[in-house]
Amino acid sequence: MTFITTVAEDEARDAVADLYEADRAAFGFVPNFARAFSLRPEVYAAWRQLNGAIKAGMDLRRYELATVAAARTLRSSYCTLAHGSVLADRFMAPDEVRAVVADHHAAGLDEVDVAVMDLAEKVAGDATSVTEADVERLRALGLSDAEIFDVIAAAAARCFFSKALDGLGAAPDAHYRELDPELRETLTVGRPIAGG
Repeated sequence: MTFITTVAEDEARDAVADLYEADRAAFGFVPNFARAFSLRPEVYAAWRQLNGAIKAGMDLRRYELATVAAARTLRSSYCTLAHGSVLADRFMAPDEVRAVVADHHAAGLDEVDVAVMDLAEKVAGDATSVTEADVERLRALGLSDAEIFDVIAAAAARCFFSKALDGLGAAPDAHYRELDPELRETLTVGRPIAGG
């Protein structure tokens, strides 16, 4: 499940027990990503607070598109599966999500969505490659500076979480095997799903 020993559910106490219980309530099980942070639950709590603050200021669909772009760039199967699933559940048909992940420029998205994903991709891939022209492009499409900040923050935060999970060897949860096979294959951009 990870390259390090994590706290087993039946051995969880105090902050780790709280972490596991909160995620069990939210997801119906304890995800592998929660287990990965079990040796440092305070880091996981700080991550949840940071990510929640970023999401709170964003349109959820935009957040998910930026996050998928960053996760795909980072080759994070876990995060691409998680956020691609949200897009498929709430905003797009599975074939549309597959098209977005395969090539967002050819997926029929509007100019704003493409520009958001381009910026998130640049931040995740090489933030030093971001130029003032990238920011101006989003301004010209009607985004405020605060909205542009949100896209950058979502992509930058994804770098921390995705890289921590992949560095620890956390495999995407086995329930992702239940996704439509073509969608699952498209969203698995790095480590394989647990149990396979």
